[in-house]
Amino acid sequence: MKCKGITVRVSEKPLRRYPWYLRPFFRSQKRKYGQILKPALLWGRVPKLFMAVATLYGVVDQRNSPLDPVLRSLVTVRVSQLNWCWFCVDINSATLAARAGSTAKVEALEGWRESNLFDAKEKAALEYAEAMTDSNRRVTDQLVSRLREFFDEDGIVELTGLIAFQNLSSKFNSALDAPAQGFCHLPSGADPRGPDTADQNRDPP
Repeated sequence: MKCKGITVRVSEKPLRRYPWYLRPFFRSQKRKYGQILKPALLWGRVPKLFMAVATLYGVVDQRNSPLDPVLRSLVTVRVSQLNWCWFCVDINSATLAARAGSTAKVEALEGWRESNLFDAKEKAALEYAEAMTDSNRRVTDQLVSRLREFFDEDGIVELTGLIAFQNLSSKFNSALDAPAQGFCHLPSGADPRGPDTADQNRDPP
């Protein structure tokens, strides 16, 4: 996966200039990832936004989610690809590889429609994620009917919330060109949006 971007479009502040109540979040990230995540430093420029997003993320990323962890990661990586979020593709691909036990699904995700690595439930969720993310498409009753084969109504709402949050996060990071931070190393040269969109925009931000 080719990850473009070295510097962000909005600079981060020196750590001492962030409010004291954000610093525990930064320390936690450094313990978990070995570094502070660049998007956290960007959101942190407006502390109230940071806290709101962090709270929402905590709810969306709950451990007792009815959604399978691998499926959750598939959806977040695919949304990240479609939104040209290099940071999100990087960190979410690492999570997907860890949850799936290999990078096979990560590497096949761009062509998920033709791959036999994904089951019918995963493909329905990915189709829904793409329909929600692409502003030139809309979610149809037929698509929701397919989702009902695999998810109850609470599950559909949670899946919708996860996709919506990942769109918020990845569009924010993409707009500010938050760079990948080296969490997942994949083959370069592939178009991150997949074969169906490769010709639509050859100059990602």
